[in-house]
Amino acid sequence: MDLESQDLIKKHLNTKDFAKFKKLIAKPTLYDVPESLTGELRPYQKIGYSWLVQNIRYGFGSILADDMGLGKTIQVLSAILYYKEKDLLEDKTVLIIVPPTLISNWENEIKKFTPELTYFIYHGSNRSYPLENYDIILTSYGVVRLDLDMFLDERWFLCVIDEAQNIKNPNTEQTKAIKSVNARSKVALTGTPIENKLMDYWSIFDFTNKGYLSTKDSFKKQFVIPIEKLEDEETIHELKTIAKPFVLRRLKTDDDIKDELPEKFTNDIYCTLSKKQVKLYNAILEEIFFDIENSKGIQRKGIILKILTALKQTCNHPAQFLAIKNPKINESGKMELLVNILENILANDEKVIIFTQYVEMGKLIQELISKKFKQEVLFLHGSQTLKEKTRIIDAFQEDDDYKIFVATLKTGGTGLNLTAAQNVIHYDLWWNPAVENQATDRVHRIGQDKDVMVYRFITKGTLEETIDAISKHKTDLAAKSISNDETFLTEMTNEELKEVLKLRL
Repeated sequence: MDLESQDLIKKHLNTKDFAKFKKLIAKPTLYDVPESLTGELRPYQKIGYSWLVQNIRYGFGSILADDMGLGKTIQVLSAILYYKEKDLLEDKTVLIIVPPTLISNWENEIKKFTPELTYFIYHGSNRSYPLENYDIILTSYGVVRLDLDMFLDERWFLCVIDEAQNIKNPNTEQTKAIKSVNARSKVALTGTPIENKLMDYWSIFDFTNKGYLSTKDSFKKQFVIPIEKLEDEETIHELKTIAKPFVLRRLKTDDDIKDELPEKFTNDIYCTLSKKQVKLYNAILEEIFFDIENSKGIQRKGIILKILTALKQTCNHPAQFLAIKNPKINESGKMELLVNILENILANDEKVIIFTQYVEMGKLIQELISKKFKQEVLFLHGSQTLKEKTRIIDAFQEDDDYKIFVATLKTGGTGLNLTAAQNVIHYDLWWNPAVENQATDRVHRIGQDKDVMVYRFITKGTLEETIDAISKHKTDLAAKSISNDETFLTEMTNEELKEVLKLRL
């Protein structure tokens, strides 16, 4: 590391921590892989594992931000195992905090790769805290918030959070609870360190290395405004420089990684609205624009967000917006397209995952597609119990009779391994490309041995084309964290809004 970079970092560390930092970078070490690890670390995973061990050794926090599917879990477990084998855990415990849907995944990874590590799952309505010592306590964000006193009683050897975007909002009670946990070192895992705003990045950093990026207000003044508003290249360079020692991010497109993954082919597939959809789309615009023109402020913004949802639902299927019974496939151009794509996939005896933002749309897809193809369609959504979700995922992964898997983006889009499929369909698009990519990475990840086909459904001449154009533009700006949501539409004039939303047949 050059002297200029060291000088920038020195501004953010006290004298004692900077002395430790100088030792940290003096000679980057590749540590031997733990003897009892029952898996093999790929070359880039060995680097990540060694980086974690080194940071933990000197008491610094780490953000492991590898692309989804590149094996962050095994790198963390290997680091914990290293400290156990060296008798450095000293009867201390590692706390791992994850979304509820990932508890089974972590348990399986511990059993598979690090069976020497003892663990206890503290979760569920009948949970009770163990009296004996374990290497790992595995729990969820919600449980830490509810039972915070239980976790504050101990100084943990290490605190690991998975899907760290769960603490991106620094003002929530959940985020405050997680950050109050006392640990010798902290690790945050995320495939999307910056989802929407640069403050997300600050909040995660505030967990791993508190104070390093200064206070929330100072960070906003020093970095957020120059980068998000002015796109100042010098400030971007400074932030990347000071963050670099404590953030490790490898992408699937990196030269040393892409050879280890099969190809991913992304296809934009266009469809047209049915006559019923055209009529409904125009009726919604006409009715709600009357309300927009007669409202102001917060009320106007609420109406605009309401119209966006109504139009997206109409593009999916009229039955989703109208909540009518006995829906038909030919009432939706997009549903007809889905049937055509599925016919080809099933003819090749392949598996497929279909993502949608909406639970109601997921139910519609499940109902219509199961009838059409006379086979059971699995559906994963948020209101299911952990046991139900695990059963559905295992059935899809292990039973060849299940070919079609429907999942909501929120539930199925993060943290899961769904490599049995080699086809991904995004039935409806979202404004944030990171969310879409996260979902695709459930399939295109380490462990996948087939090329992956991704189909993005876009209804021609509608709001969905606008979403697609903005989404692709935002991908280029993601590193600068320009906002990726729909709220910018609420700032448009009535005339601009009509131009964006109108049906272009």
